Amino acid sequence: MQDHNEMAREAIERAKGNVVHSIAETMDLYGVTPSAGRLYGTMYFENAMTLDEMKEELKMSKPSMSTAVRTLQEINVVHKTWQKGSRKDVFVAEKNFFKSLIHFFCIKWMREVRLNLEAIEMSEKDLQAVIQDSKVDKAIRAEAERHYELIHESKKYYYWLETLVESFETGDIFRYLPIPDDDKK
Repeated sequence: MQDHNEMAREAIERAKGNVVHSIAETMDLYGVTPSAGRLYGTMYFENAMTLDEMKEELKMSKPSMSTAVRTLQEINVVHKTWQKGSRKDVFVAEKNFFKSLIHFFCIKWMREVRLNLEAIEMSEKDLQAVIQDSKVDKAIRAEAERHYELIHESKKYYYWLETLVESFETGDIFRYLPIPDDDKK
């Protein structure tokens, strides 16, 4: 019986290891180092962990662990929580991938929208000044018009991206792409 239980424990650890490894490998999409990805994957299977428990489990230095936890908090996949009877900071992993994906990508997409629309607005003003200046050579004004039309047209994408973010934040996206009820595709 002991051998059977031991084999079962090994199978569980192997299964967890496979998932932790795949999470660590894909966390680069989020700008996260593999070690921070391993930490998130490890925490995914735990209810709550202190920095000391993380350090022990992953054999990382406390400063490295603190940096990894801070990175994971910044992208909202790890949260600090309070645990009765503990004076140490306790952290839990976000287990809802939909929630963490939405939060992460909405932040990134809105940053893209804001930065690019600001740049387009400034550029449109500069190009309009060139286009309207009758002292500027006709060929240069035509070039400015082509550039103006090009960047003006790109605003459609950023407005669309804003709408996409809003559909994620409000949950409207799930009317068109519902979350499956089970493991069926």
